[in-house]
Amino acid sequence: MSVGETASESAAFFSEDSEAEEHGGGGAESQRPQEEPPSGVSSVRALLTVLILCYINLLNYMDRFTVAGVLPDIEQYFGIDDGKSGLLQTVFICSYMFLAPAFGYLGDRYNRKVIMSFGIMFWSLVTLASSYTPKEHFWALLLTRGLVGVGEASYSTIAPTIIADLYVKGQRTNMLSVFYFAIPVGSGLGYIVGSQVGGAAQDWHWALRVTPGLGLIAVLLLLFVVKEPIRGAIEDRPENHTQRTSWLADLQALSKNYSFVLSTFGFTAVAFVTGSLALWAPTFLFRAAVFTGERPPCVEGNCASSDSLIFGIITCVTGVLGVASGVQVSRQLRTRTARADPLVCAAGLLLSAPFLYLAIVFAQASTTATYVFIFLGETFLSMNWAIVADILLYVVVPTRRSTAEAFQIVISHLLGDAGSPYMIGVVSDSLRRTDSFLWQFRSLQISLLLCSFVAVVGGGFFLATALFIEGDRERAKNHVPTEDEPIVVPQSGRSTRVPVSSVLI
Repeated sequence: MSVGETASESAAFFSEDSEAEEHGGGGAESQRPQEEPPSGVSSVRALLTVLILCYINLLNYMDRFTVAGVLPDIEQYFGIDDGKSGLLQTVFICSYMFLAPAFGYLGDRYNRKVIMSFGIMFWSLVTLASSYTPKEHFWALLLTRGLVGVGEASYSTIAPTIIADLYVKGQRTNMLSVFYFAIPVGSGLGYIVGSQVGGAAQDWHWALRVTPGLGLIAVLLLLFVVKEPIRGAIEDRPENHTQRTSWLADLQALSKNYSFVLSTFGFTAVAFVTGSLALWAPTFLFRAAVFTGERPPCVEGNCASSDSLIFGIITCVTGVLGVASGVQVSRQLRTRTARADPLVCAAGLLLSAPFLYLAIVFAQASTTATYVFIFLGETFLSMNWAIVADILLYVVVPTRRSTAEAFQIVISHLLGDAGSPYMIGVVSDSLRRTDSFLWQFRSLQISLLLCSFVAVVGGGFFLATALFIEGDRERAKNHVPTEDEPIVVPQSGRSTRVPVSSVLI
């Protein structure tokens, strides 16, 4: 067996030279079957890889929003206010975003499926531990929810780059669409499973015991089915085009990539809005029902199961419709303009803003109208998911994509959903004059209006992205390292950074 074939199968985690070996020396390329794709992964295995990554992404978001599905029960169980409730999402997002750069760095240099397997195993065990939190120790639930972010950071920064190394152009967009369908569907399932399992068991703790077992299955699928593709090979780039540069050089290049920076700020607005709605929408709908007399106040467990169920179904359906329509509209618009992707993202945010505003305002007048406006607002909001990921992948060179994914996660969560649930909760507490049902509803209603304003700002960032998208795409496509740009090469079993001119022949 050739060195290239051995490295392709095992892709040793602790060697930065593993992918260079995958390209092989000598006769490795000639011994490879002619019909084998440049990525080193067969078409059937590539499709299985995408489906497995989609399954894990679904579990990821399902776990993330299970807590939101039983939030009124958690508030009643621990006796906490809106500010502390918002911290449950904030501590998770903070650990997730601060660790994302570290996993992005590792993902650009080491075996990606090993990193993901470790992270998912850790996430599953910590999630299971969080389900045993006693009533007197709310801090323990906060701690375990924060640790869940460690596992998720290892996955979210890396998975899209594997898809990018398996497919190009239209196929890549289609596969990313499949991958990002899992976000709204998984989120909706989180509400549904959380509320229904908690209701069936008459104990919200059981809602957190569903995803850990499914996570262990995901680890086995990763280890025994997924094969590490060769980075950048599918794009038919010359060898010197995919040399790894230093981390600081990567950051400098990304900071000068205006399409990446502006689309990241646009996506930050999406994260802010979705983070706020994800945690607070079921609780807001429950308080609206209590305020209008449609529901009794929460005095025991299983407080908002029906609201979480309906909102979960809406999230699943609107996510599928939004992602599919966003990709389809973008594909049709690309025949007319190269700026189609950011324009579709901008339209999605700008159209979602008025419907979200109407949903919040109509909550006390008509439950049906509220659900209709939420449906329309979330559909337009979901149009961005796959397109933003595609933008990043075609404006950033392959060896910087995990780092770019990591920093997009950091920025979008730091300024988006890391603080938005807590901010909404704090603003709601500050506006509440008394602890009556009226002010519990009204204070949360006013604070949620901030989401519509942020959506408009995000739309502006995507419009600005459209000004630079064509130039940045061409620069990434035709990227060649300059003589001043250091690259990472192996030397005596270790890695060292040297100028390109010293290794080019």
